[in-house]
Amino acid sequence: MKSLKKQRRVQVVVVAALALALATGLIGYAMRDGINFFRAPSQIVAEPPAPGEVFRIGGLVEAGSIQRGQGETIRFVVTDGGASVPVTFSGVLPDLFAENQGMVGTGRYVNGVFQASEILAKHDETYMPSEVVDALKEQGVYKDPNGS
Repeated sequence: MKSLKKQRRVQVVVVAALALALATGLIGYAMRDGINFFRAPSQIVAEPPAPGEVFRIGGLVEAGSIQRGQGETIRFVVTDGGASVPVTFSGVLPDLFAENQGMVGTGRYVNGVFQASEILAKHDETYMPSEVVDALKEQGVYKDPNGS
């Protein structure tokens, strides 16, 4: 009788372990496309990402680089002071999008051009995404808007 109970417990433990492993695998598989890593232009130039990889780029929009094409396509250049990456975006830009302002874009790097699917602009005069601030500080071009 005891061996039957012991056998049942072992079976339950094995089934529970397999269910946990399967659940963990399914969660990881589902999240693989939902994780977007942030990269600064200098990092992209130094180590270009894989062709189909979706990631986020951030920096400042270079002065004089915004070109509005036919339709909704907009081209501009984003920089962190160390390197610059050309960006194309088809869609409506946020109202606060402007030259010499911080931005973060989500998309893919194809043939030396970042093709953005989403563009986020700064929130107000003093806001800049922390990833962009960190990248600009690394390059030595960040200026604190508060002067501190």
